[in-house]
Amino acid sequence: MNLNRRNFLKWSAGAAAAACAAAACKNEAPGAAAEKRAAPAAAPKPMTAGIVPISEEERAARVEKARRLMAGNGLEAILLEGGSSMFYFTGVTWGLSERTFAWILPAKGDPAWISPKFEEDRARELVRGNPDLRTWEEDESPSKLIAGILKDRGIRTGKIGIEERLRFFIYDGVRREAPALHYASADPVTIGCRVIKSPAEIALMKLANDITIEAYKASIPAFKEGMTRAQFSEVASAAFRALGASGSIGANFGEATSFPHGSIKPRNLREGDVILMDGGTNIDGYRSDISRTIVFGKPTERQLKIWNLEKEAQAAAFKAAKPGVPCEDVDAAARQVITDAGFGPDYKVPGLPHRTGHGIGLDGHEWINLVRGNKTPMQPGMCFTNEPMIVIPGEFGVRLEDDMYITADGAKFFSQPSPSIDRPCV
Repeated sequence: MNLNRRNFLKWSAGAAAAACAAAACKNEAPGAAAEKRAAPAAAPKPMTAGIVPISEEERAARVEKARRLMAGNGLEAILLEGGSSMFYFTGVTWGLSERTFAWILPAKGDPAWISPKFEEDRARELVRGNPDLRTWEEDESPSKLIAGILKDRGIRTGKIGIEERLRFFIYDGVRREAPALHYASADPVTIGCRVIKSPAEIALMKLANDITIEAYKASIPAFKEGMTRAQFSEVASAAFRALGASGSIGANFGEATSFPHGSIKPRNLREGDVILMDGGTNIDGYRSDISRTIVFGKPTERQLKIWNLEKEAQAAAFKAAKPGVPCEDVDAAARQVITDAGFGPDYKVPGLPHRTGHGIGLDGHEWINLVRGNKTPMQPGMCFTNEPMIVIPGEFGVRLEDDMYITADGAKFFSQPSPSIDRPCV
């Protein structure tokens, strides 16, 4: 990394979570670094005190919006199982298994839950209020139970919305038990609700981004020649824990950075390597996704040129992101910068081989993509990653990634972009 001694000490002064882990990677006692440092670094402090989770009132408003969208799309009910959409509407987190645990939201009438009988006590701890929760024994059919709930709500004909991640065996079982019903995508409801983030959601994502930046600051000083990717990941995980969160940062070195999602080949860090990092955390389920690219040592003229071009492309995408602008225009703005520099064209490499960004929220990758052909107009409350990448096959890749959200006045970053190749975080 092209950091002089003064900057290195500045970076180190806040890297306490990484101190012991980095020392273990170097086979040194903490504080016995090859280059003597200033006074011992203070540990990063937890940043999660005072989190304001999504309120019950907001979740209730989400349900009512879902019902309005159901009416507008001719859906009598929607069916969900454990996952981000269930959590979005209900606050309930439930791991997936071969046993059906599901939630039915009818357009009219009370919602209902379906749970394995032997899990009933745990289910009742998680669901709010005094809901209609029906259970099935191991030798009974949960699909028949779901069909019965629909009949009880007066739903004998019409369309049922299936959430996009509901597994086929559940859908297929319900379809067999209720063949008179028609089944359609619930996307107009679930995406229609989730794609626009509320101020409370924006605040949680802002905190997730702030914590991720601090984890980067705490972890980057641990890089040392010969270090493995796994050793760096351990340092980063320790930094997140010290900050009060669970998160990760992965790193690739040298030519492996030209693989957008990294190479499986073992590769230790060497002097002069490009280092591409990608990581994040979640706060009350809401995620961050941040990438940084640096050089371990003094960057070459080519490395610096490509890094600066990447920064220009990221800035162009940010400038283009405004209410009413088609999402594809943001991709085009970043891609034009890279193409004008002689790369590409289109998705060819050397150049930008993937979309400029994706939606983000409760899932790390959500709707809507910043990609050619997506004419969806941006709206206030939409959240995206901004991550054009320049890939030079066989040499290196540079990706700068920050999350942003759309306001009435244009885009705003959750995290401040990297100012320079030797200053990855502000």
